[in-house]
Amino acid sequence: MSNPPAPKPDAQAIAEAVRDGMFVNDHASRGLGMQIEAVGPGHARIAMTVRREMLNGFAICHGGFITTLADSAFAYACNSANALTVASGIAVEFLAPAHEGDRLLAEGREVLHSGASGVYDITVTNQHGKTVALMRGRSRTLKGRQVVEL
Repeated sequence: MSNPPAPKPDAQAIAEAVRDGMFVNDHASRGLGMQIEAVGPGHARIAMTVRREMLNGFAICHGGFITTLADSAFAYACNSANALTVASGIAVEFLAPAHEGDRLLAEGREVLHSGASGVYDITVTNQHGKTVALMRGRSRTLKGRQVVEL
C-alpha cells in the first residue's frame, strides 16, 4: 500500500514559507533594520525605524528609504503565493515627512492579479497612524519559477 499524498500547505503557510526563504537573502531589508510584522496571501506589513543615516539635508527621512520600505512590502506581498514575481514599475507619492526615530509601517495589499501581471497598493504610515507615502506597484510573475522549495 502506498502512503496518501502529503497535504498541500494552505495559502497562509505558503506566504510564511516565502517570507522566511526571502528574508534570509534580503540583505537590503535586513540591513535597514526592517522587521516583517505580517504576511498573508497578497499581503505584507513591514516596519522600519528611521535612523540618523537615513536623513537628508533637511533632517527628514530621504524619500529613497521610504520607497525602499514600501518596495519591500510590495515584494513580500506579490511573492506570497510562491511564484517568483518582480516589480515592473512603481509610482510613489510622498504626503508627509518622516523624522529620526519615527517607526514607519508599510502595508502592501494586492489590488489585482491577472495572468502574469499584478497591481499592489502600499501605504506607509508613522507611529501615529499618519500617512507618510502611498505607492502603487506593478508586478510581473516569471513563468514556472518558485521563490522557495515547498
